[in-house]
Amino acid sequence: MFKIAKEFSFDMAHMLDGHDGKCQNLHGHTYTLQVEICGGLHTEGAKRGMVMDYSDLKSIVKTEILDKMDHAFIYDTTSEKECKVAQLLAELNSKTFGIPARTTAEQMAKYIFDTLSDVGLPVSLIRLWETPTSYCEYQR
Repeated sequence: MFKIAKEFSFDMAHMLDGHDGKCQNLHGHTYTLQVEICGGLHTEGAKRGMVMDYSDLKSIVKTEILDKMDHAFIYDTTSEKECKVAQLLAELNSKTFGIPARTTAEQMAKYIFDTLSDVGLPVSLIRLWETPTSYCEYQR
């Protein structure tokens, strides 16, 4: 089995309702996302010798993750406070995106893993850096 990975960068705002530190406030990060997939090599055709064409991987991640999250306020759809902030931003024509979990690096890594898996990508690992020195890894 082979593993390949591609790295992406995007900007996003969030807040952690109920947190006991400064992250309870609305703030943003430049995230780095690494998507690792695994599988055997194609034995025939244009993709022969590849697990997957990197451009195909890029296209899927762009459509399923980056187009929705980049430069958005990501919020926890189970938090009344965060939903109010998202509603106000949406009324002001700002980009928002909700997930049914707290928007920690850990929960977002799992969300990204599950989302990409659900569209058939053979994801083996998601690594999400919230800062240049802090990241979360999620795998099953």
